[in-house]
Amino acid sequence: MPLTGPCRVATLSVHTSPLDQPGSGDAGGMNVYVLEVARRLAELGVESEIFTRATSSRLPARVEVAPGVLVRHVIAGPYAGLEKEELPAQLCAFSAGVLRAEAHRPPGWYDVIHSHYWLSGQVGWLARERWGVPLIHSAHTLAKVKNDQLATGDRPEPRYRVIGEEQVVAAADRLVASTRDEAEQLIDRYAADPAQVTVIPPGVDLGIFRPGPGTAARQRLGIAPDALVLLFVGRIQPLKAPDILIRAAARLAEDPALRARLLVLVVGAPSGTGRAEPESLKRLAAHLGIAELVRFVPPMPAVALADAYQAADLTVVPSYTESFGLVAVESQACGTPVVAAAVGGLPTAVADGVSGVLLDSHDPADYAAALARLLHQPAYRELLATGCRGHAERFSWDATARGLLSTYRGAMADPIFAPDQPAAVPS
Repeated sequence: MPLTGPCRVATLSVHTSPLDQPGSGDAGGMNVYVLEVARRLAELGVESEIFTRATSSRLPARVEVAPGVLVRHVIAGPYAGLEKEELPAQLCAFSAGVLRAEAHRPPGWYDVIHSHYWLSGQVGWLARERWGVPLIHSAHTLAKVKNDQLATGDRPEPRYRVIGEEQVVAAADRLVASTRDEAEQLIDRYAADPAQVTVIPPGVDLGIFRPGPGTAARQRLGIAPDALVLLFVGRIQPLKAPDILIRAAARLAEDPALRARLLVLVVGAPSGTGRAEPESLKRLAAHLGIAELVRFVPPMPAVALADAYQAADLTVVPSYTESFGLVAVESQACGTPVVAAAVGGLPTAVADGVSGVLLDSHDPADYAAALARLLHQPAYRELLATGCRGHAERFSWDATARGLLSTYRGAMADPIFAPDQPAAVPS
């Protein structure tokens, strides 16, 4: 018997819009995930309506990103000036907007709800009860895990988030984890039912992120052909630990031969607790005497970001925790090896000794030693580069979408949701 359903997915992304540029504010890998998955589902004949909070009065109520991909901006609280920590107070207003949109549609308009991050999960929990359709939830990050691995001086996640996550885990019909490590965290730390947890890795756009001439990419970015380029991509906040790279670079610069060619390229903008001191990373570089070796670049669209990866000798991902590590996979897709912390999903995203190097450390001295070895041994660096693309090709958004579609169908087939006469939908 052919699999059936769904025709339409209500995707919830309360705190960040898939239309936002990743790399600043609250926009990151989750934004990429939501939009790329919606695009691929549309190609499979499944429509997505993505609900996100309106952050400007100039935003249209609806944006059709592509056929079958609609973004709805829901008014919930003031447009600007709200931090993510203030959004729980606006969940009632957001929920009302979501339920109102469904009320203007024919009965049974949405077949499945997919919520992203715990705030969206709270809204999805309510919608599930009202619409009688399954709730699929992706946590993306987990408070208990983040609090176990805080950067020095970083602020722990509040108790209300922990409780909210526990409630969503209990209410969801399926939980999507990016890696086996995350699945075990959901089961061990949040008492998730193992039968309801499925591992579906995120993907990478292998068409945009691909190997290319490094010399040409450097020319476009204004980087010297003989520079030794260390790249950081992501939101500038303690959790992502760009300071570790800056401190490691200062140690590398003690070698005059390295200092003469070294360039640290930081692509991103302040986010989270990093917004309290937006100039702190620049001040750190100046304090360590390497300000002239560090270039700060605002977040880039994907095509320009591919240039940055191609221009780099190494991408450094020293995060304290990562649910997956999309930056690492994008870099490897471009043929650039990665030096990363062995935390969260990064041991999945990076093949240690094949496409990069993983470190069980957040000590800048250890990063400096690993980076120095790779910079001084171009043959070893090239060997890792040859393994990058093959490893990255294990992850594609098409595979992610197919995995989610199977999960949606499985949840819809549960006895409490399965209709008496299921409608046929595209395979």
